Amino acid sequence: MLSALLIVGLLVAAFVGFNIGGSSTGVAFGPAVGSRVISKLAAAALMSGFALLGGWTVGRNVVETMGGQIVPQDYFTLAASVAILFFIGLALLISNLFGVPASTSMTAVGAIAGLGVATGSIDWAVMGHIVSWWLVAPILAFWVCAVIGRYLYPYLDHWFALDRSDGAFIELDRSGVIPRPHFGETVSPRNILGGILVIAIGCYMAFSAGASNVANAIAPLYGNGAITMNQGILLAGGAIGLGAFTIARRTLDTVGNDLTDLPILAALIVEVVSASLITGLSYLGIPASLAVSATMCIIGLGWGRATRTVTISQAASVAVRGTAGGATAEDGGVSVNALTAEREETVPKIGEQQPDSITASELFDPQATGKVIMLWLLTPTLAAVASYLLFRFAPFV
Repeated sequence: MLSALLIVGLLVAAFVGFNIGGSSTGVAFGPAVGSRVISKLAAAALMSGFALLGGWTVGRNVVETMGGQIVPQDYFTLAASVAILFFIGLALLISNLFGVPASTSMTAVGAIAGLGVATGSIDWAVMGHIVSWWLVAPILAFWVCAVIGRYLYPYLDHWFALDRSDGAFIELDRSGVIPRPHFGETVSPRNILGGILVIAIGCYMAFSAGASNVANAIAPLYGNGAITMNQGILLAGGAIGLGAFTIARRTLDTVGNDLTDLPILAALIVEVVSASLITGLSYLGIPASLAVSATMCIIGLGWGRATRTVTISQAASVAVRGTAGGATAEDGGVSVNALTAEREETVPKIGEQQPDSITASELFDPQATGKVIMLWLLTPTLAAVASYLLFRFAPFV
């Protein structure tokens, strides 16, 4: 028979998973929905399936780390597990109030670490390994996307330009007894290839989200032994799916149409790099934030694209002489008037691209970035401090 406290714990775990589904679906399938490749209903179905697959496979390693390696399983009493889940849910509430995607993984680890410090049971070697990756992963995400933005993005955009279709990507022919799906009349072969790519990357992002986030909802209860690994993954996967079919509709609108003016190609690059990084860390059992990595990818990609307007030698000239001056025909540059019509259609080389050819909305907002980073630091810190105070001065928990 289930105790009242366990029922509360399961409800809180489901609440955490529900919110994860609501926020992660927009991140994974916002570009696909915004470009009219798939509907919100299809995005929710794909999110549910691939998030469960990610949790069922790679996500088990993260559950093991958070459910018994940071703090021994003996310290995960049922009351302690419910309290930790409460702190995770509180972090989601704070992030929603501020309109900033919180790092659920970092907050969960912070709450567990607070329990470990208060009881003197924390494994500092494991904790140090996790924190070191928290420092390395965002830096790696930034520089990988910065290199792509500076050296590869214009060529990728030239070769694989992805635009929003004027009409529906998939239409139904209802002339027969059984409706038959077919591509819309305005969809070109290039749109078809781009649409398949958008959907595939969205599924990959959903897999990564499930691999990294399932543990946030169930690790304390698994560590307590109240539920098995498979039961917990099914619970979290179901809750994520419920969030994808309900509250994710707003996040899909926000990410797909309102939140950023990133070109579809830029959004897909951010998804591939951040999802690959988080999937790799999840395989290693490291709980890491998909939101943090994705945001650092956006910043890195924007910074890399912005720096294409100057060469390294020009940047060095600014540092030494304090003058920027671009290349001219006299000092080895190519005059714009000398470019042929064919040359104008190719990608401008580094130093030839004009600063006003990239709008600020396609890069990143420094003020908004500062707000996001502040919340990333604040929510895990608050969770750790509150958890420590609770378990230190309320030992009955």
